[in-house]
Amino acid sequence: MSTITPEPRTQRPTPELAPADRARMERAFSIPRTRFLIGIPVAIILLLWSAGGVGFDFLKLGEGAVNMGEFVSRLFPPDFSKLGTILALLLETLQMAIVGTALGAVLSLFVAFAAASNIAPKWLYYPARWVMNVIRSVPDLVFALMFVSAVGLGPFAGILAMTLGSLGSIGKVFAEAMESVDRGPIVAMEAVGASRRQVIQYGVLPQAAPLLVSYTLLLFEGNVRGATILGLVGAGGIGLELTTAMRMYDYGHLSAIIICIIVLVTLIDQGSALIRRRIT
Repeated sequence: MSTITPEPRTQRPTPELAPADRARMERAFSIPRTRFLIGIPVAIILLLWSAGGVGFDFLKLGEGAVNMGEFVSRLFPPDFSKLGTILALLLETLQMAIVGTALGAVLSLFVAFAAASNIAPKWLYYPARWVMNVIRSVPDLVFALMFVSAVGLGPFAGILAMTLGSLGSIGKVFAEAMESVDRGPIVAMEAVGASRRQVIQYGVLPQAAPLLVSYTLLLFEGNVRGATILGLVGAGGIGLELTTAMRMYDYGHLSAIIICIIVLVTLIDQGSALIRRRIT
């Protein structure tokens, strides 16, 4: 029985680049040394100037380490005697984050269409960006106070505050995700006479969808943490219980609340990471 000896593969010669092409490639993929060397001292000077302006001092931090250790020691052992109340408020916080994220993501998507330079006309692009800048400049606690005065205490005010706050932050990110898509399919569709809706539906959204989902999950994680703060002004969630425990110096109950919040945020983070791995 004869054996067939495979012919040895011939390795294709690596094409040599022309000197001009090689120089252009090196310039494209190299860091400009002059800008890099200038940027380092500028960044150091800016950092030192900022640290001096705000009184940043490691020595003061070291002196206060004893007080921090004493405060942390008061948190143990945690008191889970009110675990039912904590879990009920955490559930309310989670529900607030879900509704606020859903409303905020949908509204942000519509605003992003108006704030993406490759989709919106100039007369719409600049006002949309300006509106998002204004919303992003106002803290969520201010929105929460405004809605508490409008609809009263409770989670509804917190949901409205999260929705409006999301419009400024995630709307900008959505718009930048749409601006970063490949222009090739968009140009091809415009060349064959596709309408603006068709370009967005078939050229922009399919490319930006993984980023949009990933940013929405990050928004949800941030809203869960933010909902714990909105409760400080009576906008629902576990924040009010957290503030009450601090004011009453009930450190055991405070520790139990913090531990439950950490567990909830960790579970959400792991779930979001799993979903992001599936869509990328």
